[in-house]
Amino acid sequence: MNTNGVRKDRSGGAPRSFWRRLALVLDMIQFPHTLFALPFALLAAMIAAREAPTPGFPGWRILLLILACMVTARSAAMAYNRLMDRRDDAANPRTAGRALPAGRLTPRWVALFTAANGLLFLLFAALLNPLASRLAPLALAWILAYSHAKRLCAGSHFILGASLAIAPVGAWVAVRGTLAGAPWLLALAVVLWVAGFDTVYALQDLDFDRRRGLRSLAVALGPAAALRAAALCHLLMVLALVAFAWRRSLGVPFGAGLVLASLLLIWEHRVLRGGDLRRIDLAFFRLNSAAGVVIFLAGGLDIVLSA
Repeated sequence: MNTNGVRKDRSGGAPRSFWRRLALVLDMIQFPHTLFALPFALLAAMIAAREAPTPGFPGWRILLLILACMVTARSAAMAYNRLMDRRDDAANPRTAGRALPAGRLTPRWVALFTAANGLLFLLFAALLNPLASRLAPLALAWILAYSHAKRLCAGSHFILGASLAIAPVGAWVAVRGTLAGAPWLLALAVVLWVAGFDTVYALQDLDFDRRRGLRSLAVALGPAAALRAAALCHLLMVLALVAFAWRRSLGVPFGAGLVLASLLLIWEHRVLRGGDLRRIDLAFFRLNSAAGVVIFLAGGLDIVLSA
């Protein structure tokens, strides 16, 4: 048994049990963070169903396939990202304890997990409709490509945002089978939302990234300017959601939810005022997750009340 409570094989390496390795990889890819884009996908699905030629509930089959697509696509992308980052993670004291650099998982096993989830994503998309099937390989290629962006440009946060923004557009395609009328303003809001909080998250590794030659807005602009850029992203996100609400005829419930979500984002930036990163878990995961859930619940309530 190692210090993390995971039983090793006799050679002292990775655990033999499939289920223990699966638990390790799910922990490594921070599986609960799948919640980030899910509210926006579900909201897009509800909007698509409301605006369909025959409005109504999209059906449990479609909703479950949307969920399956999101889980498998994100799992493939995060596992691939950990695979590509394993040498950087090993050199970074903050991440050296992750399963891959610590030797509790092998690169081969993580590569197989990535491939399995990628294939499952393509399968689930094919079960939705022909357009979803045709677009799925492009979506998968894009979200995997993010893993290389941080080595190429400081704007990798926006590439990550565009990866998560596939969720609401994909949910629309899942319900309607077409890109016509897709919620592009909602997708833009997701891009800006993710870029803002990922800019904040990258501050943890600022010194390491500089030494390693990795790129981020924090490296390019410095921490104070990066925090201002993150705040600007979130302000523009709110404006995009206001435009989305107007375009989709959402009313008071969504407006109230947007006000509450905005207050949560303001709280996030107040928590990080002065560059204090000790509460980054609160700012990065809890407040951002809560903001996404609030927006979905407010939008869903608005749609139900207006039906």
